[in-house]
Amino acid sequence: MGKESVRVEAYGMVDELNSQIGAARAFLKDKAGPVDQNLKKVQRDLFVLGGDLASDKTMTNVPRIGKEHVERLEKTVDSTFANLPKLTRFILPNGGIAGSQLQVARAVCRRAERTVVALSRSEEVNPEIIKYLNRLSTLLFDLARLANKLDGVPEEEWVHE
Repeated sequence: MGKESVRVEAYGMVDELNSQIGAARAFLKDKAGPVDQNLKKVQRDLFVLGGDLASDKTMTNVPRIGKEHVERLEKTVDSTFANLPKLTRFILPNGGIAGSQLQVARAVCRRAERTVVALSRSEEVNPEIIKYLNRLSTLLFDLARLANKLDGVPEEEWVHE
């Protein structure tokens, strides 16, 4: 498989996403807080996800993303969202350094998801990977908001001028 293949591009984007999350973690003020702890779990999951994408489904000794990963992520999304103020408008993807970095991670996650979906149109892909990436982009958005809240940085609403 060449480096230009869609599969290599897909797991390369997952690696980029994992690195972006690591950069965001470096800017968190509370290294033992809920944002960091959730991101650490996500980074570990992304190693599994990248290996899953990179491996043929016939390889039985490769860890795979499963329903349990997606369900755990959904519970984390729900609990994180419960600690945030309700949105009534779109917000700009900015804030403090950690929050802004998490917004970049969210955008990278969405790009990775689009690439995996494109790959799934021509090759077999574990469907839990797509579900995981979809829910992860939501979690990254919420964690960016939470990081800004914890840092005392207000959300900036988008206003059409």
